[in-house]
Amino acid sequence: MPSTADDWSTRHSVLTHARRAAALVNALADDHPDPAEVTKVLKAYGEVGTVAVTPRDVAEMRTAAVRLREVFAAADADGAATALNRLLGEYTGPLRLTSHGGDSPWHPHIDRDDDAPWGEWLLASSCLALAVLVWDRQRPPGRICASPSCSDVFINQGSGPDRRYCSRRCATRERVAAHRRQQGSGAAE
Repeated sequence: MPSTADDWSTRHSVLTHARRAAALVNALADDHPDPAEVTKVLKAYGEVGTVAVTPRDVAEMRTAAVRLREVFAAADADGAATALNRLLGEYTGPLRLTSHGGDSPWHPHIDRDDDAPWGEWLLASSCLALAVLVWDRQRPPGRICASPSCSDVFINQGSGPDRRYCSRRCATRERVAAHRRQQGSGAAE
């Protein structure tokens, strides 16, 4: 059965939320993430109005990001589902619909309330989006970049073969390094 416009909109929204999760996991990877950088990512992925994250909020979000990294590290759908089920069981509430008092369209939430702290919100909203991707595609929703010099996570949901690298820049850097190693070992013979 072909997808309707509403189906596409829902999938697009889930992908956007999953990409936001990956972007926040990356932004929160430093030992002391900058609240301004975290705010920038939140704004880039649709947070409206004044977004005020404190250093304490960022610390809680960083803890959530570390937990979410386990989903991106999963080698297969079973591993991703296991990690997500553990996170959903330990850190989220029941599925419910909210419109934030009429301020937004109805949408699902699994954080404990509409005013959940940023860390709880990040974990819950990310788990929901990543779980839908595992369910829809029956494969891990993303990966950790294969480049030894990069630890970024990325969403791997496009058509075609699975990506190994978070960006073309990392893929090119690794191809060039492999070529140089090959050239160096060929010259030494």
